[in-house]
Amino acid sequence: MPSLKEIKNRIASVNSTRKITSAMKMVASSKLHHAQVAIENMLPYECMLEHILKTFLVSTPHTDTPFDVERPIRRVVLLVFASNSSLCGGFNNNILKMMQNVVNEYLSKGISKDDILVYPIGRKVAEKVNKMGLKSAGSYLSLADKPSSEECHKIAIEIEQKWLNEEVDRVEMIYHHFKSAGSQILTRKTYLPIDLEEELNADHERDLKSNIATKKVQEYIKKHGKAASQKESEVVKPLNDDFIVEPDLRTVLTSLVPKLLHLMVYTALLDSNASEHAARMVAMQTATDNADELLRGLNLQYNKSRQAAITSELLDIVGGSVNI
Repeated sequence: MPSLKEIKNRIASVNSTRKITSAMKMVASSKLHHAQVAIENMLPYECMLEHILKTFLVSTPHTDTPFDVERPIRRVVLLVFASNSSLCGGFNNNILKMMQNVVNEYLSKGISKDDILVYPIGRKVAEKVNKMGLKSAGSYLSLADKPSSEECHKIAIEIEQKWLNEEVDRVEMIYHHFKSAGSQILTRKTYLPIDLEEELNADHERDLKSNIATKKVQEYIKKHGKAASQKESEVVKPLNDDFIVEPDLRTVLTSLVPKLLHLMVYTALLDSNASEHAARMVAMQTATDNADELLRGLNLQYNKSRQAAITSELLDIVGGSVNI
């Protein structure tokens, strides 16, 4: 049984640790608030731009862009978002496990490690990339702590040039989508080619009563032509495919697509940053609660040991007086 001094020292140690976890929880909470504000300020523009662009691309069946072309996959780029520091629960481990699974998936398809390029956002990802022997596109440690739209723009332009030069056939992003302070969704998202299979809202089936546009509509128009769509208009409202493009189609697409690609990277970075702070806040709150529970047990043990020592001393005194 530990002595009173040992129990007292342990109580002091747990108290000291509790102060640290409580302070880290408060810091993470403050950073999370700023991250949430950044997302709230940026998301409406990003969502509206994506809505306009995807609706335009899908609703114009004869529009060909270099950003939605499916190619045989021989070279892959992965944008992986994690953090520079630990103490955030399973935040980093989940990202690294998914990256490992994605790499193994491509390796099983016959793609070599030399053909997989990783953009490591965060120190944890950079260390994992070096450990796995993968090619790294550079160091982006500062982005994990201080999200920068300019740096994201540079990354987007670099990847865009690689895609246009056909140096890469598929680009994917791996990050945590920030749903709420208590829920971060691990996400694997296709960056290039632009995924027209994805709905503009949460539904996976097209609602003919709305303006939601999907690739199914594009294929239907290409197959049956405008006459069929005009015939359908007698029953339901047809999809608006009469766009007036000024100054010309190529100029519009050249302007919109890079903006969307830039915002996709920046959105993923902000999501990952907010998710990190949320995960750390929850982890530190859990650690603080565990410290409180441990302190209650140690205090109870200390009081019991102290009471037992006092009782033992009293028995010794009583026993000595009786002998006298």
